[in-house]
Parts: sequence; C-alpha cells; structure tokens
Amino acid sequence: MALVRWNPTLWPSFFDDDFKSIMDWPDISSTTRGLDIYETDNEVVVEAQVPGIPEEKVNVTIEGNVLSVSASHEETEEEKKKKKTVYKATRQTSFKYTTNLPRMVDATKAVAEVTSGVVKVTIPKTEEEKPRKIDVKKIK
Repeated sequence: MALVRWNPTLWPSFFDDDFKSIMDWPDISSTTRGLDIYETDNEVVVEAQVPGIPEEKVNVTIEGNVLSVSASHEETEEEKKKKKTVYKATRQTSFKYTTNLPRMVDATKAVAEVTSGVVKVTIPKTEEEKPRKIDVKKIK
C-alpha cells in the first residue's frame, strides 16, 4: 500500500459548495422563529408558534416575571387489513417556550388567544413600568 501525502485542498471546508449542500439538509439546519416578544407603551406582547395544536391543548403560565407557553398534541392512525396485519402510527407534536419578560407585568390581566397556529399573549405593564412624560421647566 502506497502512502499519499495529505492535501488539505482535497477535503471539503466550510466554504465549499459540497459542504454547504450537506448543511442544507432540512433535518439538520431547519430553523423557525418560534418566539417573538415586543412592547407597546402599555403592554408586553409575546407570540409563540404552535402549528397544528388545538387551542384547548395550549397552556400559558406566568410566574413572577417568567412566561411559559407549552402545547402538545397526539394523533393516532390505525389501519387494519384483511390479513392479520395492523398498521398503527402515532404522531406527537409538542412545543415549550419559557422566557423572562422584559418588564414587570400584571399577570392577572393577561389575555391569550390562538390564531392560525400562533399563541398571542398580551400582558399589561404595571403602572411603575409605563412610560411617563416629565415636564421640563425653564430656570430663570
């Protein structure tokens, strides 16, 4: 067996097209934006993606200043054939998001709704956190 000198140009690198095609595999590199948090003047709004989950399977909790959104759903499909063969498939989908909220909020007045696979949680800010206008006086 002959020895061959190692040539680094023969191996794929991060910048080669061959290596990029490997990273394009959906199971490896697929990412989704699961959680969006934004503020208005009076409230904090959190949107979490939970596609395919019915609203009765979604749980939203606020403990202190930590918001948790969890959802899970299970579907079972069973097919019986004439012979003794049975096919059974179970599909489970679950999501869990936990985040610190950027401001102190009044959790007792929070509202959550599910629309098109997105849970939207609207939580009013506490009075201390709401922006206040301060009058500026001219000194003579």
